Amino acid sequence: MTPDSSEKLPDHIAVIMDGNYRWAKGKGLNQNLGHRHGAEAAKLIVNSCVKRRIPYLTLFAFSSENWMRSNSEIQSLMALFLTVLKRKEIKQLHNNNVRLLFIGKRSAFPRKIQAHMKEVEELTKDNTGTTVIVAADYGGRWDLVNAVNHLVKEVKIGKIGSSDIGADVLHKYTSLYGHPDPDLCIRTGGERRISNFLLWQFAYTEFYFTDVFWPDFDEAQLQLALEDFSSRQRRYGAHESMPKII
Repeated sequence: MTPDSSEKLPDHIAVIMDGNYRWAKGKGLNQNLGHRHGAEAAKLIVNSCVKRRIPYLTLFAFSSENWMRSNSEIQSLMALFLTVLKRKEIKQLHNNNVRLLFIGKRSAFPRKIQAHMKEVEELTKDNTGTTVIVAADYGGRWDLVNAVNHLVKEVKIGKIGSSDIGADVLHKYTSLYGHPDPDLCIRTGGERRISNFLLWQFAYTEFYFTDVFWPDFDEAQLQLALEDFSSRQRRYGAHESMPKII
């Protein structure tokens, strides 16, 4: 589907990619195939955002809570991570001027995956097109606790005074510092919650929920989400007639 040039597009889209397991179960397939088809959907949406010149896309790939899943599913997800990070698609994204970043507690991942994450970031660090941020072993509460712990250390060494701590200072220690907060969050799979994702950054984010399972979320579904976003008036707590305060 061709994007409408008159649309008001978001600068930053965040996506909670939900429904891989239920998609596979509904088709009588192994859950691992659900994740693989989900990875293909992610590739499609990344390319769609690149085509639309959307500056930022953040994908919730693996949450802090996902470690509680079965060992077989975790092992399958780790293998899929490795496969994706080594695929030719990474080079294609690089050739399309895409920058790739990872946020989250990556130290919990196998060293091979950590090494590939670093390689991908290094390869694409100078690219100036769409920035694709992958949240892996990420949780919004972890993000906030991590930021507070860094602040405590800075206070202890006298770099920051406790009376100087405010929202702007805390924000500097959160995972997405230096990048804009998401304008739009899309969640697939029919659930209506944010599941511990970007708690700090979602203060004024618009939400779009769809019953479509993630492996079936295609460019036409993305267009529906963008049209819904374009129809909204964002007031950031102000009245309709008041200007946005940045």
